[in-house]
Amino acid sequence: MTTQKTNFNMEAAIKALREGKDLTGKDGVLTPLIKQLTESAIQAELDSHLAEGGDAPNRKNGSTPKTVKSSAGSFELQTPRDRAGTFEPQLVKKHQTHLTDELERKIIALFALGTSYQDIRTHIE
Repeated sequence: MTTQKTNFNMEAAIKALREGKDLTGKDGVLTPLIKQLTESAIQAELDSHLAEGGDAPNRKNGSTPKTVKSSAGSFELQTPRDRAGTFEPQLVKKHQTHLTDELERKIIALFALGTSYQDIRTHIE
């Protein structure tokens, strides 16, 4: 299973705000940004886990969708898996269905400051 990567479209977000769409909520303007950055950070966790290695060889093994609720709105998060089944994400733990307000505020604040996606990913990791 391959995960489709899309970048947050700032121009479309500004247009949506001008058209009266909500900043947060089910179809909120910021929801795709939070989804993208959360998935990127969890992918970084998996990359780190695989780099640590161990006795047995291990590699990526697709992803599993999970609905996550946040104050910005609900979204489907693609949680990556590893072949050995030893990966335990820490940002959004297994069976966790709510994104913490603190993490969400941090993502939005870093983005508002003009921080790059890669730098936000590294910071959250």
